Amino acid sequence: MTVIFCVAAFVLHYKNYSAIEEGEFKIYSGIYRQQIPLSEIDTISLVERIPQMERRNGFSWFAREKGVFNDSLTNSTTYVFVDDLRQQKVKVVHHDSLKLFFNFTDSLKTMTTYETLKNMVDGPE
Repeated sequence: MTVIFCVAAFVLHYKNYSAIEEGEFKIYSGIYRQQIPLSEIDTISLVERIPQMERRNGFSWFAREKGVFNDSLTNSTTYVFVDDLRQQKVKVVHHDSLKLFFNFTDSLKTMTTYETLKNMVDGPE
């Protein structure tokens, strides 16, 4: 029973899924979900590393990091949906101080999602 539960948890959290629908950016992986209205996004940027944070709940497995963290410097909630820690991550700051870091195993999908979000929030450059 334990092995079946662990395999099911792995399959549910194996990769990130995202969509931009009805004026919201939605991302989920297993039980972790975020829905951010595009109008509430303050900044979008690419980062090489995520800052060191205190985990509230979530997990790390090889190059994957997922869950809810506390940023010890700003004492704010940070959501992490990282499929590959070795690749660039997209950092989204929303609702003034909440942060979200994400990427996908496919770096092209990460860049495409980043550019789409940036254009929708900032307008075309």
